[in-house]
Amino acid sequence: MKEHAVNLRSQALKALLVQDPVGKLAAVRTIAHGLPVGADEHLDEPAGVPGRPEGLRFVSPQQVPKRSVRTVQGRAALLHSLAHIEFNAINLALDVLWRYPGLPAAFYAGWLQVAVEEALHFELLSDHLQTLGVCYGDLPVHDGLWEMAERTRFDLLARLALVPRTLEARGLDACPLVHKKLLDAGDEKAAAIIAIILRDEVGHVALGNYWYRKVCQEQGLPDFETYGELAQRYRAPRLRGPFNREARLEAGFTVEEIDELERLDAAFKSGLPTS
Repeated sequence: MKEHAVNLRSQALKALLVQDPVGKLAAVRTIAHGLPVGADEHLDEPAGVPGRPEGLRFVSPQQVPKRSVRTVQGRAALLHSLAHIEFNAINLALDVLWRYPGLPAAFYAGWLQVAVEEALHFELLSDHLQTLGVCYGDLPVHDGLWEMAERTRFDLLARLALVPRTLEARGLDACPLVHKKLLDAGDEKAAAIIAIILRDEVGHVALGNYWYRKVCQEQGLPDFETYGELAQRYRAPRLRGPFNREARLEAGFTVEEIDELERLDAAFKSGLPTS
């Protein structure tokens, strides 16, 4: 990797390339908030983005193992999938930090905090997973989150629209259901971790909403209509209900946006046209 000046963006890229999970957590936590941002520095993309453990087995979402969470194996499979999502989320935050230059210091400070919190989520899940006899990487995973990052790598507005506001926002809807399943299965520790993740993800999605609307405003684009165009252009997955209205409102979605999600979901389920 080419040597760059030591600043927040170059250190984020360095952390992104780390493959070992423990090493990545350490690299994220050593990026100081007080570092100069280096917002205007040109950084070339090196080989090895994103850094992930060797030997991860990627399969289609349908092939990821699903079992009853009332068994140890079922809870392990669920938590392994969630750990992979959180590991990807670390990389996504680091990728936003280094990839997009010329933005205000607050943009980079916000996504650095996201990276730190995603690192905590991964660590909590990984540690609990090991008490169930499984380590991260033992089970197959799918790569939907990073595939969207690849599609949007040259388009900041699309990245903001389709990663935090779409894929990560799905966690706001899923977390309460997962939390209940784990409590019903008697795994209070895992349920407590999910509660932490939901609390923090509201802030992460809110950050995405804020910067998405700000970039739309700067580009003279209507944010509501532009979102639909970007979702179609970049082949975003269809979002399925039920939607967590309370969490989505707290994360900065408008009533109009949530109503539209519910309209599209109902239309799809009933076989009606969605346009």
